[in-house]
Amino acid sequence: MWIKVCGIRDLPTAQSVAELGPDAIGLNFFSKSPRFVDLATAKEIAANLPPSVESIGLFVNHELHDVLDTATHCGLKAVQIHGDEPPEFLAQLKAEQPSLKVLRAFRIGSEGCRDVAKYLEECRRLQVCISGCLIDARVDGVYGGTGHTAPWDLIADQYDSARWPHLIVAGGLNPANVAEAISKTLPFGVDVASGVESAPGTKDLSLVQRFIAAARR
Repeated sequence: MWIKVCGIRDLPTAQSVAELGPDAIGLNFFSKSPRFVDLATAKEIAANLPPSVESIGLFVNHELHDVLDTATHCGLKAVQIHGDEPPEFLAQLKAEQPSLKVLRAFRIGSEGCRDVAKYLEECRRLQVCISGCLIDARVDGVYGGTGHTAPWDLIADQYDSARWPHLIVAGGLNPANVAEAISKTLPFGVDVASGVESAPGTKDLSLVQRFIAAARR
């Protein structure tokens, strides 16, 4: 089970989280988020992670050059596009930097995966290769990190794992419910932010440890 802990804001926390064995940590460059990290700190974190833990930059409605410049400056091998960017944005991103791994986040509610299907069909038309789709809960006006649970039953019923990119489940996950989310949706991976925090943006290492153990179990 691939595990990403998102919203790391300082090097000591990053190193402590990395020791607990996740596959990736998320660096949030969305300035309105309580998990925002500045460029200098992000670069320091990315440079000091063990090879087994990848750093992934999270972007929300940034300009293309901002994403590319930040990825280069911080030495990121992967980015997570989490705003309202169209498939054409991803096509431009891959054209400029083909080696950059791209995860695309989708926020879904009662409509299920209908819009995900349309988006991915357009990506196929543009020949854009996405490494994974992160499915989060839809909360109007908010781009993730809300603590709201995604509709697992709809994901399980509608996500076409045979034809679509790797499924990464997010949205309201915590140590108490991640095992249930995995058993229902059978994802490639899971992503957590608020569910392992003692306060917005402050990671609780005991919760991180319990989350990783529950997900792997």
